[in-house]
Amino acid sequence: MSAVTTAGTAVAVAPAEDTHQVRRRRRLSPGRRLPAARLTGPVLLLALWAAASAAGRLDPAAIPPPWTVVRTGVHLWTDGTLPTDVLTSLQRAASGFAIGLVVGVLLALVSGLSRTGEALIDGTVNLNRAIPTLGLIPLFILWLGIGETFKIAIIAIVVYIPIYLNTHAALSGIDHRFVELAEVQGLSRFAFVRQIVIPGALPGFFVGLRLGVTGSWLGLVVLEQINATSGLGYMMFQAQNYGQSDVILVGLVVYGVFGLVSDSAVRLIERRVLSWRRTLSS
Repeated sequence: MSAVTTAGTAVAVAPAEDTHQVRRRRRLSPGRRLPAARLTGPVLLLALWAAASAAGRLDPAAIPPPWTVVRTGVHLWTDGTLPTDVLTSLQRAASGFAIGLVVGVLLALVSGLSRTGEALIDGTVNLNRAIPTLGLIPLFILWLGIGETFKIAIIAIVVYIPIYLNTHAALSGIDHRFVELAEVQGLSRFAFVRQIVIPGALPGFFVGLRLGVTGSWLGLVVLEQINATSGLGYMMFQAQNYGQSDVILVGLVVYGVFGLVSDSAVRLIERRVLSWRRTLSS
């Protein structure tokens, strides 16, 4: 730093190298969000699939080209098979997801806000998490029968575990200074939960919600192959028996679209609800 005197006034002049360093300051943030950025990967994968099929690099009997899959999907839709299976799968996934969501949130609140609740619930849920959920299918069939009830129950278990774990972790991670501040302000229990607990737990809750949405579709594809007469999993299982790989790919594409759309919907809700946060993704 040098000083220049003009008419009796000292003026500080920054060295040229310091100014150059300020101008060349690196930006460490990822930058602005690109529009429809999450579609780039799927579109690229589709393009590679189409190019490999057109070049004859893929066996059409094992992996049909995209245009064959589209043609099969249109045929299944027009003859009424695909709409029926899609509606059945959506009903099963929605029922199991709704039950798992409610159970996961309630258990997390009881366990996160009470030492007694934590002692009774947290260890049990973690024990359940350690047991492969799909391994419970034979036992649930003995308990609930082989109809729709056991399928919905398994989906609910797959959903509630990640919601509980992430919400409970978010509750446990709330800074104790906020609790002390609420006590000093004389907040009631309800006001404490509404103003401190819920905002603090929302980030973890949305992480668990996204995992739960994905888990509901992953569990559904297996469950619909067990004593089912409709649904996307049943359609794919029947196609396997007849060697119809194009029908199997139609089912996988529909599952993938449902998973991508539901995850994007949760992300959109999360950005709206947590718009007050300043993060790298925002």
